[in-house]
Amino acid sequence: MEKQSYSIHDVSLYPSGLDKIEWVRRNMALLNGIEEKFREEQPFKGLRIALSVHLEAKTAYLCKVLNAGGAEMFVTGSNPLSTQDDIAAALVHEGMSVYAVHGASETVYQECLEKVLLAEPDIIIDDGADLVTLLHTKFPHLIPKVRGGCEETTTGIHRLLAMQKDGSLRFPMFAVNDAQCKHLFDNRYGTGQSVFDGIDRTTNLIVAGKTVVVAGYGWCGRGVAMRAKGLGARVIVTEIDPVKAIEAVMDGFTVMQMADAAKIGDLFITVTGMRDVITEEHMRSMKNGALLCNAGHFDVEIDVARLKEIAVETRAMKPNIMGYRLDSGNWLYLLAEGRLVNLASGDGHPAEIMDMSFAIQALCARELAVNPPKEARVYAVPDEIDAYVANEKLESIGAKIDVLTERQKEYENSWKV
Repeated sequence: MEKQSYSIHDVSLYPSGLDKIEWVRRNMALLNGIEEKFREEQPFKGLRIALSVHLEAKTAYLCKVLNAGGAEMFVTGSNPLSTQDDIAAALVHEGMSVYAVHGASETVYQECLEKVLLAEPDIIIDDGADLVTLLHTKFPHLIPKVRGGCEETTTGIHRLLAMQKDGSLRFPMFAVNDAQCKHLFDNRYGTGQSVFDGIDRTTNLIVAGKTVVVAGYGWCGRGVAMRAKGLGARVIVTEIDPVKAIEAVMDGFTVMQMADAAKIGDLFITVTGMRDVITEEHMRSMKNGALLCNAGHFDVEIDVARLKEIAVETRAMKPNIMGYRLDSGNWLYLLAEGRLVNLASGDGHPAEIMDMSFAIQALCARELAVNPPKEARVYAVPDEIDAYVANEKLESIGAKIDVLTERQKEYENSWKV
């Protein structure tokens, strides 16, 4: 093991970071059990893991679980605004190498990504595929040592599939986001709740009675729309997929084009994974006081650069809210710089939700350590991992399910009635 190194804001902040980690640990029963098994089994002994995930308490506990299994951890964040400096300090206090600073510039952010890769990792845990991309473009000489990796989010998997399609991907990657116990709960219930946690914490404004425009009706969009409706909002959904649009209508929402929704919305939430969802054309037609925020991985869904260009006055209204006055006199308010509002303005998904997602991450990382796939492509999470996480979650909440009898199994597998 090489000497620990780090580049963080302030090591002395660690006590509050440790308190936060302890709080989520008490509410993450699956990871508690996995930590015990890893501590006994030591599946990562002698291996290095490079991790780039939103650096808050739940991620920190995942790092501790992997470390308990023998991994030497090299940690950074996947978004400068979601990095919590006291959490980074806590992991340094625990002996890990951490390179992350809240509010880092793009240059510093890239340097932090590079530092975790220069540790020559065996396993990658990524959120948005930044580490994987950087490995393939700037550090290809490090790839032969990499057994594989795990990708946390939809955007990252899209990037990996594009790499696979053109033959660029050079090691196996597990599509953690696509596991049933990830996207069905994390993306829907986690995003749905945490987005409004971030919005409410930042604005201190009511949702009930407002017209909320949700761009995108994937699993995250479904969750956001559901929570907006539950809070009393009138909900409009914009989509490019006709099937998802019909689903939104049948779920009780109004579906229209963004050009029309822009004229009547009070709060806009982009959840698409696509760029230029809200453009100058849309912003110029918005009403005075409209709130804009993004819950997609990258800050490209709202054209923030163009908003800054067309604004005739700019004013910081309060932390994480920037006001832009257009030449029409209307003010538009952008939350969290157009970055992930649930993490840049909040603490991200609830602990119980991330317990499932990070349990899948931990178990897929173990698979890479003890039985790595041979082919360089994107792999689905093994069904047995999904089933294990689901069963453990049910047990942790005291729920029981039925099992098929032998007669039912015979019936299920027969073509005769």
